Amino acid sequence: MKYNLLGNTGLKVSELCLGTMTFGGKGMFKVIGSLGQEPVDALLKRAIDAGINFIDTANVYAEGLSEELTGQSIRNLGLNRDDLVLATKVRGKMGDKPNDAGLTRKHIMQQAEASLKRLNTDYIDLYQIHSYDPLTPLEETLDALNDLVRSGKVRYIGASNMAAWQLMKALDYSTYNHVAKFVSLQAYYTIAGRDLERELIPLLNDQKVGLMIWSPLAGGLLSGKYTRHEQNTEGGRRVNFDFPPVNKNRAFDIIDVLQPMAEAKGASVAQLAIAWLLHQPNVTTVIVGANKIEQLEDNLKSVEIQFTPEELQQLDAVSKLPAEYPTWMLETTGGDRV
Repeated sequence: MKYNLLGNTGLKVSELCLGTMTFGGKGMFKVIGSLGQEPVDALLKRAIDAGINFIDTANVYAEGLSEELTGQSIRNLGLNRDDLVLATKVRGKMGDKPNDAGLTRKHIMQQAEASLKRLNTDYIDLYQIHSYDPLTPLEETLDALNDLVRSGKVRYIGASNMAAWQLMKALDYSTYNHVAKFVSLQAYYTIAGRDLERELIPLLNDQKVGLMIWSPLAGGLLSGKYTRHEQNTEGGRRVNFDFPPVNKNRAFDIIDVLQPMAEAKGASVAQLAIAWLLHQPNVTTVIVGANKIEQLEDNLKSVEIQFTPEELQQLDAVSKLPAEYPTWMLETTGGDRV
């Protein structure tokens, strides 16, 4: 297991991060997973034994139960809290009252305290906004997050699921008002969905913001269960929850290349899909989740996969985004300034 710096900080996080969306099984997340305490303990133990020090959860996962199971598992396993980098999120709906969602000061402060209680910890290493809140001024959100950092209840703040202009606006506000700045972005990125490369990755490079990847297997589409000719695999997550949206024709073109490559390496399609992300210089960590130990074991082996330059070129060619303005114009006019 390798460890990378999280954005422009000195904090080291494992290149694989354990995701907890499969923990609990309440509410809308039941279709993702419904693991109880015993299998959660087994997954966390295997992840820690493999060198993972980074755990990602959210208040909305299983209506808070995912956080509770995670915190209890840390205690059950006798883990040293300070050895872990624990991340959670705020933004989603946590009740039926008018102020039970969003990124207002009121909701952030309430949910930070609730997450600390559920996780049974004194501090959150990385507190992330789960998405943009169009109703709340960005200044209010960032000032509230800064107060949590100043209080010691939060060590770093991160963002998730934001447009490039929204993230840049936030970074500028933090810089010029001397408040805590987002050190990471958690975003969707796979070999079958490279939209992030258009605007966000150049921004992350320029601003030295870390990149955490969610759904590296495109909602299970790259798990190896699905092929061009078999798209209704029994037990596959995509059958009941066809998300995130993917250009499936392009995805199956990619799978057609990944399958023989995986067979030649004695690996799985899923391992290669995750390994491709680990070979991208912008990626800090890839979040992997599982319903079974066997799935986690398979994902863990991705750190051992190596690609030849020719293989990376082949994968890039089959998955590359179509040219889009202004990128093609900037590439055309920028050659004299390299």
